[in-house]
Amino acid sequence: MKSRGTLLHHRIAGLCLFWALILAMAGAAHAEEPKDFPALQTKHEVLSVHAATDLSAMEPLIRDFQTLNPNTKVEFTEYVTNDLYAAAAKACQDGSALGDVLLSSSVDQLVKLANDGCARDVRSPETVMAPRWANWRNEVFGFTFEPVVFVYNREKVPAEDVPSTHLELADLLRLKPEAYRGRVGTYDIRQSGIGYLLAFNDSQQTTTTYGRLLESLGRAQAVVRCCTGEILDQLEAGRILIGYNMLASYAYARVRAGADLGIVMPADYTLVLSRGAMVPSQARNANAALRFVSYLLSARGQEVAQREGFFFGVGGETPPGIEGASSIVQTGVARPITISPALLAVQDDERRRRFIADWSRSLVEMSPE
Repeated sequence: MKSRGTLLHHRIAGLCLFWALILAMAGAAHAEEPKDFPALQTKHEVLSVHAATDLSAMEPLIRDFQTLNPNTKVEFTEYVTNDLYAAAAKACQDGSALGDVLLSSSVDQLVKLANDGCARDVRSPETVMAPRWANWRNEVFGFTFEPVVFVYNREKVPAEDVPSTHLELADLLRLKPEAYRGRVGTYDIRQSGIGYLLAFNDSQQTTTTYGRLLESLGRAQAVVRCCTGEILDQLEAGRILIGYNMLASYAYARVRAGADLGIVMPADYTLVLSRGAMVPSQARNANAALRFVSYLLSARGQEVAQREGFFFGVGGETPPGIEGASSIVQTGVARPITISPALLAVQDDERRRRFIADWSRSLVEMSPE
């Protein structure tokens, strides 16, 4: 049994962690240098997109959008999720504009912004036809279907070790501690909004399984990183052997580029993220923003996204080489993260503080530097 002093230490540590997170998010948000896509013909307008989404995934969509809108120059600015949220929240509070379109994998953060009055109501034939689970109040729209998967290094992980469920992953780490200590990677949910969203939704599936997995990750000294790219880099290099809660779209892009990585759709349940799009209330070019969001939701935009950027269809169809069900929708293992008021609970300050503090005690205090 833990001593009263130890429990007090953990509570203080949790509070310090929470306030450090709040102060960090309140500071200057970091963004990459904007990437310009010049208009294909005479420039008549500029569309500014601010996104917590890899440019490599969005570029085919932007370029195809410009073939339909040849007089539109597109400026694309990339962030990590928490920085985009902090910058957008500050702009809304100040009554200023942060671009014309916001894109984020942390769709719960977009819902919070919309709930705070920071989003514009936008409507078109494409937005009206969006699935109910991918449209909240005509303000936040989901435009991708991205399973959340296990990724492993094919060269270094024996076939008999490859987990097919969350419980199998927990048991593997418990039964083979020496082989996987410091060799499993996942998001640092203190830095990553998408990491927090996925971990929170994991915890809502089966409490017992999540608790057991979290304990196993802690004992295995899981490596935590801010971003998908960092974990995938280390998986390719063989420094990490298994990645937990990875977005299949980014992992599959690496496989298409030649990485010797395996991708597993968990057979017990597979979370599915729908990346969000929102037009800020102060957008300077709301007309171009509406056309861009409508394009993302259109049949043409969805076809380009599935072929070039995000690789998975809304019906749950999987591209070649994925381990698991050929359609997670038809087999019933898909668990879409619905864009709805329920996501506001994910952003509740007290619940967020407790969840991150508990997660940190289990993972960070036991993990290597």
